[in-house]
Amino acid sequence: MNNKFSDLKNKNIIITGGNGFFGKQITDAFYNQGSNVFILDTKKSQERKKITFFKTDITKEFELKKILIFLKKKKIKIDVLINSAAKDHVPRKNYRNKEKFELENFSEKVWKEDLNVGLTGSYLSTKIFGTYMAEKKNGVILNISSDLGIIAPNQDIYKKTNFIKPVSYSVVKHGIIGLTKYTASYWAKKNVRCNAIAPGGIYNKQNANFLKNIKKVIPIGRMAKINEYNDLILFLCSKSSSYITGSVIVSDGGRTII
Repeated sequence: MNNKFSDLKNKNIIITGGNGFFGKQITDAFYNQGSNVFILDTKKSQERKKITFFKTDITKEFELKKILIFLKKKKIKIDVLINSAAKDHVPRKNYRNKEKFELENFSEKVWKEDLNVGLTGSYLSTKIFGTYMAEKKNGVILNISSDLGIIAPNQDIYKKTNFIKPVSYSVVKHGIIGLTKYTASYWAKKNVRCNAIAPGGIYNKQNANFLKNIKKVIPIGRMAKINEYNDLILFLCSKSSSYITGSVIVSDGGRTII
């Protein structure tokens, strides 16, 4: 156990999208602190001691309300909410559908699906669980934005990948920052803090051309390692950051400064 953030031991942490690529890492980070983790996801996971799974569609408010009722009946206080759920389209090794992600061809159906999960889902989770925190006058909300919530995608990095970053991703991640600032201001006097992180991309054996191109726009010269955001996330959810709210912490190897 990492004693650096020992105040997180036995705290109750809700993580939306906790079974996703990044969500699993966040789950493990809190698990290793001895926190009680509640995963909200559509993808089933095996429960472990101190990890509880709820098969949940976070775009449906009534499903979130059912979880809150359960937690209240069990007299479980919510200490931290992590809004991590999102739909992301990434450049895989053999992508062949670039045209469907171009703005001219991007479907309204996919647009609505992406915004529904990434933005509406975060809003609803904040509304349901954040209100409970505000009633208890204590809590932390951390939203997962992106460096593409700070800058627009540089589509040149997708050359020779048969891929292009869709408009919906940037809109969601910019919107998450707006939600963060609104929430921080709205519940500040209720002792509920709300911040966001804007992480850069994580290395995950992406398309070789993409990896070559993206290194050129990151001053550090590489993508993030999967566990490099752990301490930042834990810090922002611990008492060590008690005077930080409404902030967006960029951790992207310097990509947004050039």
